[in-house]
Amino acid sequence: MATLIPAIGTCVSRMTGGEKRLARRLEDKLEEDWLIWYDVPLGPRNVHPDFVVFNPRRGLLVLEVKDWRLDSIQEIDRQSVSLLTANGLKRQVSPLEQARQYAHEVVDLLKRDPQLTINSGRLQGTLLFPWGYGIVLANISRKQFDSTNLGEVIEPHRVLCQDEMSEAAEVEAFQERLWGMLPFTRSVPLALPQIDRIRWHLFPEIRIAAPSQNGLFAEDELEIPDIVRVMDLQQEQLARSLGEGHRVIHGVAGSGKTLILGYRAEHLAKVCARPILVLCYNQTLAKRLGRTMASKGLADKVVVQTFHQWCRAQLLAYNAGLPASNEDKNAFFGEMVDRIIRAVDANIIPAGQYDAVLIDEGHDFQPAWLKLAAQMVNPATNSLLVLYDDAQSIYGRDQRGKLSFKSLGIQAQGRTTILKINYRNTQEVLELASGIASELLKPTASDEDGVPLVAPISAGRHGPKPLLIKLPSIQEEADYIAKHLKEAHKTGTPWSDMAVIYRDYGIGKPVLATLRKAGIPVTYQDDITFAEKEDTVKFLTMHSCKGLEFPLVAIPGAGRTVDDGRKDEEARLLYVAMTRATRELVVVG
Repeated sequence: MATLIPAIGTCVSRMTGGEKRLARRLEDKLEEDWLIWYDVPLGPRNVHPDFVVFNPRRGLLVLEVKDWRLDSIQEIDRQSVSLLTANGLKRQVSPLEQARQYAHEVVDLLKRDPQLTINSGRLQGTLLFPWGYGIVLANISRKQFDSTNLGEVIEPHRVLCQDEMSEAAEVEAFQERLWGMLPFTRSVPLALPQIDRIRWHLFPEIRIAAPSQNGLFAEDELEIPDIVRVMDLQQEQLARSLGEGHRVIHGVAGSGKTLILGYRAEHLAKVCARPILVLCYNQTLAKRLGRTMASKGLADKVVVQTFHQWCRAQLLAYNAGLPASNEDKNAFFGEMVDRIIRAVDANIIPAGQYDAVLIDEGHDFQPAWLKLAAQMVNPATNSLLVLYDDAQSIYGRDQRGKLSFKSLGIQAQGRTTILKINYRNTQEVLELASGIASELLKPTASDEDGVPLVAPISAGRHGPKPLLIKLPSIQEEADYIAKHLKEAHKTGTPWSDMAVIYRDYGIGKPVLATLRKAGIPVTYQDDITFAEKEDTVKFLTMHSCKGLEFPLVAIPGAGRTVDDGRKDEEARLLYVAMTRATRELVVVG
């Protein structure tokens, strides 16, 4: 079965009858290595072909679908057609000419990339794979087509007719009709990196920034990079298929949850009238998400805050009063949340303020917070997205108990998704991290309204084995880390690709002092801006590193003994810290 993006269930309401039938036939009658995009903006000019159909063995097709009946066509030539409609005669561009223009838009885009073209000989500069275009006449049979002079202006081999796309049509015959629109058959399939390059060019919105860029999505690039990063197909299909209503995504560390949230926020900002609210728990992740939205010119439309920042802003905006200062931060924050809940219940602070609410790190939100956030969604749009990974829950886990989303006003039954594949970490890093937290990662089932615990599956990417270094003192650990980071920088790793993640102040203070004494540029977590010019090593606590990733991660103080009652908590924190490393992990203790 082919992959349709978006999923048909989320786009069927905007499809014509012919488009629905074609989508189902393409899904059912093509093999699983076929990819189909329906009405997805394409290239920098955002053109909208009806269907883009791609196969690494066969090539790329652009298809336009028309639900015309034969008697509605009054006049047609190669460039235009006159149709009899309920509102009289209407002149429009010929669908074949429209498909041809879209196809050439694709080809001109892809031919810029030397890794997608033939680099020598008579065909130098042409694409490595065949491409073509055609039209689908959803309500005209082949017999009707042949009985007219349509074939004089529409090449018959570029047409798929009504009877050739019926449910009863033979698979081979259906496929042959599509292949007939291509000039030749490629015998050697394209490799996965080449497929990713094609997607990178055609769909700029799924590009992922390199870790050194500090944002979620790649900025517009003047030059085509040698290595491109894009959402994987499951992530892209999910991001494009979220649709309306309340949604919950359960995903393991490194499965791209935050990436999907960023895509969703950008999409909603283009179609919503009121602001979109993005909430997360830790301040560092909020900064990163905020910078991504600002870089896309969406800072005025997408509000990114930690939950407690948002609470404070709401209390001030509606004169609901902040609690008295309290040295006990937890008590202060608790009272602040209680006040806003009471103010919303009393209609002092209005509900439904935002056209969409998106929650990252939902596993760190207390149930009352999730309930409050759900109340902030405009009932007219009813757009709520919660991202969740119970394995990364490091705040108040024991006090939360069994969670029911429905009891919190989150109506996500039938609209939950589980992401099991970890794309961030190499298999070597993931195996070590999973081994540390093995008892905490045993999969547990849940009903659809609950929270399952999902064990990560490696995407199979390999890298160097993590370094596990045992040293007698924290100062020697700090010296070792400083030396390792300097050596990595000498061999080409930018400072911004590195992070040091520590457990608490007693560990962090001597390590930070040693790095600075060694001349290593370091930015402490409260000062991180994620600006491009910030070519520094990031210095973060384990609590503040979630949602972030770096090619090289060093973790000091990992060998400390802890009380038996805290072993699970410490293992969970170490798991979170280790899974920040995309390539190289150094653990000392």
